[in-house]
Formats: sequence, C-alpha cells, structure tokens
Amino acid sequence: MSLTPGDTTHRRTLRWQTARVLSVRDETPRARTFRLALPEPRPHLAGQHYVLRLTAPDGYTASRSYSVASAPDGSGEIELTVERLEGGEVSEFLHEVVQPGDELEVRGPIGGFFVWTGDTSALLVGGGSGVVPLMAMLREARATGHSDLVRLVVSARSPGELYYADELPGPETVVVYTRQAPPGAGRTAGRIAVADIAPLVRGGEDVYVCGSPGFADAATGVLLEAGVPVERIRVERFGPSG
Repeated sequence: MSLTPGDTTHRRTLRWQTARVLSVRDETPRARTFRLALPEPRPHLAGQHYVLRLTAPDGYTASRSYSVASAPDGSGEIELTVERLEGGEVSEFLHEVVQPGDELEVRGPIGGFFVWTGDTSALLVGGGSGVVPLMAMLREARATGHSDLVRLVVSARSPGELYYADELPGPETVVVYTRQAPPGAGRTAGRIAVADIAPLVRGGEDVYVCGSPGFADAATGVLLEAGVPVERIRVERFGPSG
C-alpha cells in the first residue's frame, strides 16, 4: 500500500524502530537539531515527518511529531529540529537529557499532502519553527541543482531566533524580521506583507505555508492578496505540543 507521491509511506512506516543519536547541535537558544541513524532506512519526501516516542520506566509513553529537516539523500540518516517548550515533556527531555549515542524510538516517514517531490516550482512561506519542513525542501533543491524551482520566505522575530542562520541565506531566500531587524537590513521589522510575497509569485507554483495557526492564517491572507489561487496553497499548522 502506497500513500504518498514518492512511494514513501507504507504499512511498515507505522512500525517503531530504534534510532541512534549521531549528533546534537543548537539552532537557536530554544531549538536543537538531532541527527539520527535509522537501523531500517526508509526514503522520505521533503515535508514529511516522524513520530518520536519516549517510554518511562513505569511504561508511560509520550509521543510527538517532528518534521524532517534534512533533504532526502538516501543516507539512512535524518535530522529533526525540536523547539523547547516550557512544560513540554518530550521537548524538554530531548533538550536536557539526550546526547549523542543515545537511542530514540521513531516511526515514519508520514504525510502525503504537505510534500514537495523536488521537480516542480514552489513558493515556501514559514514562520518560526515552521521553517523546518521547508528547509528540507530548500536543501533538496540546492543539493539537486534545482534552486531555481524554489523561493523561500521566512519570518523570524529577531536574528537570534532565525533557524539555520548560517545555511539559510541565499538567492532563493528572503528573511522577514517581525520585531528586531539586524543593522543594515533592507527592511524594517514588521509582519510579512504583500510587498514581501508578490515579487516571488511566478504563477502556477504550489505554495507551502507552515507555522503557528495565527501565522498560517495571516500568511494565507497575504498570499491571496498577492494573487495566489487558494487551490495552490498547502498549509501545515504547528500547535503548542511539547
């Protein structure tokens, strides 16, 4: 049984496997990326996610879904970027306890709607941690020589809260700071507006919007105002689960 365009979601993706943590790195003061080696590698599409499960000694379990940040590369390794949420039983454990060499239960990849197959024109709009699945799309485009297919607009409150700050900038990307712009920025701080989006709309592309419910709704409104047909917009909203 195949559920996704790239034949990546099968019955076996619903089986748990134990991944080994290869590395942990900070993206922002509140976000970390975990690189995992999968014992049973499974191909994924940019935009898909994995479910990560923690099990306590008494048998209590808690699980959360995290988008894959890494591009599909056939390496058998994936990266998950996790924002630490106060009181979040999974995210706080990952940030405070997990180190390279540890093992984590995961299953996936999962998802068939919010995916990019790597061969079509796409406009990507992300807010805060919503940039994670879009980064997988950008990374794939760059790795395969298809950077001309994607344009990415990222909304961040300040330079210190921009995910992938050392890697993200490039001719395909626009960063919009909503509260504090860095010195020399060509745009004053403020929410994403039509002026940010309209120059990037080429017509006929699929548009991927990811972020909090408030951001997703606001960005969708801006896209419609910029002339993007509603049927071309795919939205993924991140809730405050930790």
